[in-house]
Amino acid sequence: MWLSSELMFFAALFAMYFTIRSVVPEMWAEETQKLAFWFALGNTSILVLSSVTCQLGVFKAEHFQPRRTGGLLNVGRWGLVEWYYASFFLGSIFIGGQVYEYATLVSEGVAINSNAYGSVFYLTTGFHGLHVLGGLIAFLLVIGRTYAARRFGHREAVFAICVSYYWHFVDVVWVGLFAVIYILQ
Repeated sequence: MWLSSELMFFAALFAMYFTIRSVVPEMWAEETQKLAFWFALGNTSILVLSSVTCQLGVFKAEHFQPRRTGGLLNVGRWGLVEWYYASFFLGSIFIGGQVYEYATLVSEGVAINSNAYGSVFYLTTGFHGLHVLGGLIAFLLVIGRTYAARRFGHREAVFAICVSYYWHFVDVVWVGLFAVIYILQ
């Protein structure tokens, strides 16, 4: 149910984006030239990769393997915790990339209060960024719960899997935002 409400929230943001874009298309033509497509594509790839590492962690949770069974460099023996740390790290890089992009755009005169494009851009990507931060906190909760559990069992695995649903949702929403903002321009 909660993911359904999140879906409706982001649907409203997409509707806002397309509505305002249709009203002032000349502004979109001018402002989208300031976007760094290749940088955003790289940042998007990092977020998509974080979904892969998250899913690898889910596979380990489903097999009740909370931690690695080999050396740290033996990636094939990693457990849920190591894969979720990797997802956390990649998600953090994505957020850092968003902050860098925001700083660059502000220096080029695209701010949340500069015009309709700036407002829509920062609202859609900013709310997504807040959801990514929520996912990063959720990864830390899963990792903490895994360490706190005397025995990693069904409850811990289900918690990890539910967090993965959220993370995958956030990633899919970003792919949609990326397509709309950076490709469709």
